[in-house]
Amino acid sequence: MSIVVTGATGHLGRLVVRQLLEKVPADQVTAVVRDRDRAADLAALGVRLAVADYNAPETFDGLFAAGDRVLLISGNEFDKGRVQQHTVVIEAAGKAGVALLAYTSAPESLKAALADDHRATEEVLVGSGVPYALLRNGWYHENYTEQLAPVLEHGAVVQAAGEGLVSSASRADYAAAAVAVLTGEGHENKAYELGGDEAWGFAEYAAELSRQTGKEIVYKPVSAEAYTGILAGAGLPAPLAEILAGVDASIAKGELVVSTGDLSRLAGRPTMPLAEAVAAALKG
Repeated sequence: MSIVVTGATGHLGRLVVRQLLEKVPADQVTAVVRDRDRAADLAALGVRLAVADYNAPETFDGLFAAGDRVLLISGNEFDKGRVQQHTVVIEAAGKAGVALLAYTSAPESLKAALADDHRATEEVLVGSGVPYALLRNGWYHENYTEQLAPVLEHGAVVQAAGEGLVSSASRADYAAAAVAVLTGEGHENKAYELGGDEAWGFAEYAAELSRQTGKEIVYKPVSAEAYTGILAGAGLPAPLAEILAGVDASIAKGELVVSTGDLSRLAGRPTMPLAEAVAAALKG
């Protein structure tokens, strides 16, 4: 048996691999990567590498074995048909007879266009007959804390989220939940709604940035249309800018508040507070 992690050179994938090694021997972990050169750090940890690409179905032939536990980390190529990419992995897992396929999805409450590919992938997975676990990941702290430069430069947090709240958590928190499912028992055919222990709003986020930097930083809510224009002006492709603005509209409606406690329960510890994530980002 092997625990197989797809998208292993991504931010989340790397964290999952490293946390897995705290629980299982390295020779039981397979990291699926597109570029072997980018995975040198993972190879140095002693895990097995498998080179495969969601866009090349044949590269998944024979990659999985009966009894494997697989983490399918959702792709980020919004323009290449993510559902079909994910289906390639699900079908290969089904042919191999894997014991479990866990998929990083989105909260059931999220109705934004970003969730469409996740819902469609869930439908394929549930209908495949493969034992599954749906890891419906909420928003990441890092979606904001990795974008601090313009906020600090302009003294403003600009979002189209109104007074909405977000139950975000760190990538490491979501990685811990995935590891718990991949190494634990009794997770077959279950869905977990995952989010941080404490929901927060953007005025609160701006206040926390002000407190920690000593600079005056304010929250400036804007319309979804204005936010789309801001993102496009910053160089994002127009379709992606619209998707992100759509997420903000969902936040305004409360669709990214997750109060199940599933994440901290699976991780076995409280989720990282927003203030701690801000402090870590400011330290660089």
